[in-house]
Amino acid sequence: MEDVFRLAGVPTYTFVEPLRYGAIKVAVRTPGRCVVLEGPSGIGKTTTVTQIIENLGKGGEILQLSARRPQDVEMISELPELGKIGTVVVDDFHRLPDDIKIRLSDYMKLLADTSDEYSQLVLIGINKAGDQLVQFAHDLGLRIDIFKMEANPQDKIEELITKGATALNVNFLDNTQIAAAAQGSFHITQVLCHYICVEADITETQAELTKIDVSVDVVIDRVMADLARQFMKPALVFAGGSKIRREGRAPYLHILKWLSESEDWSLDLAELIRLHPEHKGSIGQVIKKGHLEALLRDKADILGGHFHYEPSTRILSVEDPKLIFFLRNLVWRNFTRKAGFATDYFKGAYDFALSFAGPQRRIAKRLHEILEEREVSVFYDYNEQHRIIARNVEDYLGPIYRTEARYVIPILSQEYPTRIWTKFESDQFRDRFGEEAVIPIRLTDVRDGFFSEDRNYGGLPLDPAGDMEMQLQEIANILCDRLQEDREQVSAESKEAEAVEAEAASDA
Repeated sequence: MEDVFRLAGVPTYTFVEPLRYGAIKVAVRTPGRCVVLEGPSGIGKTTTVTQIIENLGKGGEILQLSARRPQDVEMISELPELGKIGTVVVDDFHRLPDDIKIRLSDYMKLLADTSDEYSQLVLIGINKAGDQLVQFAHDLGLRIDIFKMEANPQDKIEELITKGATALNVNFLDNTQIAAAAQGSFHITQVLCHYICVEADITETQAELTKIDVSVDVVIDRVMADLARQFMKPALVFAGGSKIRREGRAPYLHILKWLSESEDWSLDLAELIRLHPEHKGSIGQVIKKGHLEALLRDKADILGGHFHYEPSTRILSVEDPKLIFFLRNLVWRNFTRKAGFATDYFKGAYDFALSFAGPQRRIAKRLHEILEEREVSVFYDYNEQHRIIARNVEDYLGPIYRTEARYVIPILSQEYPTRIWTKFESDQFRDRFGEEAVIPIRLTDVRDGFFSEDRNYGGLPLDPAGDMEMQLQEIANILCDRLQEDREQVSAESKEAEAVEAEAASDA
């Protein structure tokens, strides 16, 4: 059975030609024509190239290298200097250092321009890996064949299942259900069928046609239990980021969740921010400040081999198809709690919106920086200039102070009531004092009674003559404590609602 439904390596009895197999075969056998195969892990890229090489009878003539093997990386780097290299396949080329990728880009362009019939590169990488090569050599795209392999259609997955069932002389309970659970991955199909056969005690080809009554749902539970031992720790480490900040917007947790929902098992993080503007502050910081790269680098012993991030294209991909299967079948509410977060997050675009007069910009800027470092979403006008230009400023700012920010933080100074924009902003959030949604920061040099409305509500003092950094850090701690308490309350209410719902269901 393990030869039919293989958990690793190139399949034999169950090889299925993916879409565009013929076009890929023609490109690979064309002398001097360089080829790039890109797409999600587990989709069948390496298997396809290996099968084509065997069909062409060139198994002994073609050199196959992998960017995962250090000794191979050195040879890959030297390829442009080796003269006639024949056909060389480089697997996982997205893992190569940028300088080697640039060398390969230039080399492929040279091969195309000189019509070299004695040298050919076939590069295999994850989704959108070829885009970076074209970035390094802008006119390379017209000189090579790039094949984007996507999730396999249902009929291809069912063809694999049928081939394996025929080889073992068995019938599965529901081929369609298995194919649906595999979600387009040949590799996951192999894994599910393997587990089903083990559960049914089918260890080799049956003498008579045998029906297997094991449900794929039962097997998924078994698979998830086994995969949890391999992937739960990496998933939790990724979700927590460099440090779990329970008051923050959990950017890494959200990225992981959206990654599990992606069709091609990768995320364009720039596009992600556009689709989820309410998270642009926290996720934008993760990207711009290099925190995601740092996390994958610093936690390489745990996350290495599971995730790949390409800063130049801002594409985050999963390296192992079993990991994406694990993420897609998680009970996310339970996982979120296990990761140390509340189960709900504010729906608004901002946790805090700062309102201040110009002379207090230095204070506002530093408070924004401190809160942002704690993965809290803060509206600070200088960060929004590119969005405000050419728009009606009042139409843009009004909703932020009225509803889009969970809390408004006015920095009340001598100058605050004398400025046009602070008057406009305070008009927008004035009614929110009664909603407990305004937390004033009062400068201690402002005379008592200078303001009237806010004095009925609790705020935070700030002494302009004191240690500003220490005071702002303490203010940030208090604000974040408030956020965390809010989220814990929402989480408790959610758990209570679940318990009531479960009890009602039990009674029914």
